[in-house]
Amino acid sequence: MTETRTHHLPAGSTATGPYPTVVTPESAGWDYSGLKVLELAPGGAVEIDTGDAETLVLPLAGGCAVACDGEVFELRGRDDVFSRVTDFAYLPRDARATVRSASGGRFALPSARCERRLAARYGPAEDVPVELRGAGQCSRQVNNFCTPQTFDADRLIACEVLTPGANWSSYPPHKHDEATATECALEEVYYFEIAPGPEGPGVAYQRVYGTPDRPADVMAEVRGGDVVLIPHGWHGPSMAAPGYDLYYLNVMAGPGAERAWLIRDDPAHGWIRRTWADQDVDPRLPLCTADGRKR
Repeated sequence: MTETRTHHLPAGSTATGPYPTVVTPESAGWDYSGLKVLELAPGGAVEIDTGDAETLVLPLAGGCAVACDGEVFELRGRDDVFSRVTDFAYLPRDARATVRSASGGRFALPSARCERRLAARYGPAEDVPVELRGAGQCSRQVNNFCTPQTFDADRLIACEVLTPGANWSSYPPHKHDEATATECALEEVYYFEIAPGPEGPGVAYQRVYGTPDRPADVMAEVRGGDVVLIPHGWHGPSMAAPGYDLYYLNVMAGPGAERAWLIRDDPAHGWIRRTWADQDVDPRLPLCTADGRKR
């Protein structure tokens, strides 16, 4: 599938220097959303020029110190994305920052081109709202660390989704590629990590499909470090294979005057939401909180 090859970026396929993952607006073929993943060896450091994009430093594994605009933010981080909800740092556009890690680690750098320059800030893990969304085998956990209602930014919207093995998330399929009263135009990056099983790495699946006037066709087997780009169209489900918990980081931004996250369900599948009222949320959730892993 041409669309799969274009929009599914396997782990390492965009690597540059200390960044195993690099997605820029130019490489994605859109205007706003970006993501880098930074790997640092123990004692390692890197300087970041944010340019015209506000940027977050979000620990995936390990902790770090982030220096920007005369401030130093000490990020405790976490052992891995399933171990706890993490703290993070916000870097404004037109800034130079240094990320330094005494013990080493991996750090996501979600970004969005923007106009306003806001203050550099620290985001405590304890302030991140943890939402349990869906029910039954559609249950998932959403860490809303940088959404419009929870953290101030100019254009950037970002959250983490944790899905227990055998569950579906990003379901029912939905889209956000038009400016209407019930939908907004947002470019989206999905970055995946998958809990390993006793015999090795895990696996998951991501579906993306378009509309008649804007076609897309992606059915991707994803593994840890993979990225799927959503320039337009219906996306979902994100399918966690039995035995393997699934994590993904969503990074979104778009041209709207208001920073909003409005979606429209595929009308063929939106009815599934009505079935959740009679189902319990998966008892495995939340997989973790700011205090640590649940199980």
